Amino acid sequence: MQWVETETGRWMVHDEARPSPPLVTPGVCGAQETPARPPSDAVVLFDGQDLSKWTDMKGQPSKWVVRDGFMESVKGAGYVRTRQEFGSVQVHVEFATPSVVTGAGQGRGNSGVFLQGQYEVQVLDSYENKTYPDGQCGALYGARCPS
Repeated sequence: MQWVETETGRWMVHDEARPSPPLVTPGVCGAQETPARPPSDAVVLFDGQDLSKWTDMKGQPSKWVVRDGFMESVKGAGYVRTRQEFGSVQVHVEFATPSVVTGAGQGRGNSGVFLQGQYEVQVLDSYENKTYPDGQCGALYGARCPS
């Protein structure tokens, strides 16, 4: 017999009495005038208002600034991290690239989102901007497939 350990106890693998996961209402995509709505099970880390769910890398209040509904790094502010730690996640990130396009390669709006202190999802204006494949927007930066 195969057993599954859950938060509610130990169950046989195909036990119909085993509690089902909660129903998740999907999110709704937004537009310029209408903000997106996250799925019902989402942990919203930034609501456009404050940095209460964020710290600097030492656990102190972040020096990043909030204005016009976005958070922005300022010179000398360093990285930010979430107060809460996560394991397996589904991530939704919204960002803006510079409105005036200058630079090339990795010098064009270069940033990133670090996951679990180990992986970086590249944030970069890579539209019509030649750069290496693992450095394009949305790539796992520096990752390669095993040979």
